[in-house]
Amino acid sequence: MNDNDIVQVDQHQLVAAWQQTLTNKLEPGNKATVLPDAANPHAFLIHIDSDGRQSYTFDFHCSYVDSREVDLKLIDVERDGVHIDERTQPVQEMAQDYMRHIHECAQHLHDLTHHGDTTVNGG
Repeated sequence: MNDNDIVQVDQHQLVAAWQQTLTNKLEPGNKATVLPDAANPHAFLIHIDSDGRQSYTFDFHCSYVDSREVDLKLIDVERDGVHIDERTQPVQEMAQDYMRHIHECAQHLHDLTHHGDTTVNGG
């Protein structure tokens, strides 16, 4: 990350913008919670509750590589409150779909992260 492309937005403003934008990007019924990463001001945690018969939850760690690109890691998947193997095909497909939405959210917020503007246009 070069000095000209470091994310200059306050972490709490960034988390609030992500919360609003990601909620709008997800399918109806899915819920996202975005929390700051106390160890890294350019990172946060994303918790997604999936809509469906089986209560899947996905936890991701998201950190900025530069003002438009994020590094995204799947941390944990649970079904009905129990940790499950995230390597199964159905879970991988769901995780990939959520990751696509998260990357779309990063692109949507590029103006905020690139310029440090604290306003976010609607979803």
